[in-house]
Amino acid sequence: MILVSACLVGINCKYSGGNNYNQKIFDLVKEGKAIPICPEQLGGLNTPRKPVELKVINGKRCAIDNEGNDLTENFERGALEVLNLAKNLNINKAILQPRSPSCGVNKIYSGNFDNKLVDGNGILAELLKQNGIDVLTPNEI
Repeated sequence: MILVSACLVGINCKYSGGNNYNQKIFDLVKEGKAIPICPEQLGGLNTPRKPVELKVINGKRCAIDNEGNDLTENFERGALEVLNLAKNLNINKAILQPRSPSCGVNKIYSGNFDNKLVDGNGILAELLKQNGIDVLTPNEI
C-alpha cells in the first residue's frame, strides 16, 4: 500500500480549494494500491485556506500563512496523523505533491511568498523520511 496526497487524486483539498489531479495516482487508488491523505485537513485546517510557506523563526521551522499567522501546530498534527496511519498499516512508500509546505519533496517555496523554490522538504515529507518511509513525487513513479 502507498500513501498519496489526496489532491493528486482529484480531491479538492489544495489551499486554493482545487486539486492537482494525476491520472496515474488516481489509478493507484482505484486499483486499491494507494490511500489518499491530506495532512493539512487532518491537522484541522479548512479548505480553501490562505497560502502557507515554511520559514525558520528563532531556530524553529514554522508554517506561516501569507498574513503572518503561525499554523505550525496544525501542520505538525496532520503530519503525525499520517505517520500513525502509515505505521499502523505498515506503509513504506508515499507519493506526495511537489512544492507543498506539507508534502513537498526536495523543493519547497522559499518562505518569502516570492514564488522561488529552495531545497527542502515539507513537514509531512520530512517526518516520513525520518521514519524510513520512501517519499517520491508523481514524476518519480
